Amino acid sequence: MKLIISALCVLVLFSFSAAYDPLDPNGNITIKWDVMSWTPDGYVAAVTLHNFQMFRHIMNPGWTLGWTWAKKEVIWSMVGAQTTEQGDCSKFKGTVPHCCKKTPTVVDLLPGVPYNQQFTNCCKGGVVAAWGQDPSASISSFQVSVGQAGTSNKTVKLPKNFTLLAPGPGYTCGPAKIVPSTNFLTPDKRRKTQALMTWNVTCTYSQFLARKNPSCCVSLSSFYNDTITACPSCACGCQNKKNCVKSDSKILSMVGMHTHKKDDEPLLQCTHHMCPIRVHWHVKINYKDYWRVKISITNFNYRMNYSLWTLAIQHPNLNNITQVFSFNYKPLVAYESINDTGMFYGMKYYNDLLMEAGPTGNVQSEVLMEKDKDTFTLKQGWAFPRKVYFNGDECMLPPPDKYPFLPNSAPVTMFNFPVFILSLLFLLVVW
Repeated sequence: MKLIISALCVLVLFSFSAAYDPLDPNGNITIKWDVMSWTPDGYVAAVTLHNFQMFRHIMNPGWTLGWTWAKKEVIWSMVGAQTTEQGDCSKFKGTVPHCCKKTPTVVDLLPGVPYNQQFTNCCKGGVVAAWGQDPSASISSFQVSVGQAGTSNKTVKLPKNFTLLAPGPGYTCGPAKIVPSTNFLTPDKRRKTQALMTWNVTCTYSQFLARKNPSCCVSLSSFYNDTITACPSCACGCQNKKNCVKSDSKILSMVGMHTHKKDDEPLLQCTHHMCPIRVHWHVKINYKDYWRVKISITNFNYRMNYSLWTLAIQHPNLNNITQVFSFNYKPLVAYESINDTGMFYGMKYYNDLLMEAGPTGNVQSEVLMEKDKDTFTLKQGWAFPRKVYFNGDECMLPPPDKYPFLPNSAPVTMFNFPVFILSLLFLLVVW
């Protein structure tokens, strides 16, 4: 009995820890439901998804939101979103509701819908940026008119059993809770209005619930060792090994092969790690006061373009970044006393889209960091990252004993840039 209780305790603790990310301790998606007006048999509400996660966004094909009505509510109409099924509305005569299902499923509309179907922050195909990447694009909203719902704060019942797919599993939503009513500013910003009733639902992400295996891996190399530490074998599981495609396969020229559908299995390039994404960290140069790293991200999935991609890295020297050459960079300070984590993401219209597997399926940048003379060393793998996340999922790192080691007999190559320039000028003058 003691063994069973201990096992259950470990399982519970593991489940909670899997939903808690130490690099983003406050990250969540909050669903805010604001009742804006009463109708003869219900209300009109604005529903907003706020993505408060620093480096995990909702990527294509977007979010899917579901819940269970507390009574016999129906959805008369929606603006900025739609339900995937209407359900049985046969008992209604004349005007037929948009949805009569007890458990409606709602999706965002695609860009380009007519203006009268649009709502503020809607119609992006369910794609929502991470809060740390672009706060202005981390919101998605729609309007819903609910009938048979009660017409006052006392008669309205909160929906239950909220579910969020974004776009796949991994999110667990808590119960709806009534909170102080939201305040709004009128367009001229001269008057403040207030929602008639507001409730919130908080959804948190767990990579453990999302998938059994990682979705990315990390390989390592350095200027001081010819050895390349590859991703671990089957780092992302080898269940797709039978369906993988070689880079010269004729199947890749078939029409529609690169089009991603919501229920498609990934079509991966055959590799020993079988990961959709590989991140490579290369220690490139060691200057006197600085050191330089090259970061490359390679896509091995023939069916997936990664838009709005993010790369979060934990390393103690990220607090002294001097320059990032072809990615955007933002420090992530999860705790006041620790500044060892940063987020890299693409430059708009340049490399913010990571193409599917193939010749263009990679992006790369170099990072220049000033040395902290008290801690900097190339020994014992210090120069390699502690954690790496791609699109919010933690990548598998090689075991530390496989890292490129620093040869004991060889001195560390130093490159003194000012001396190099002076020497070059001297040679030019002499010549």
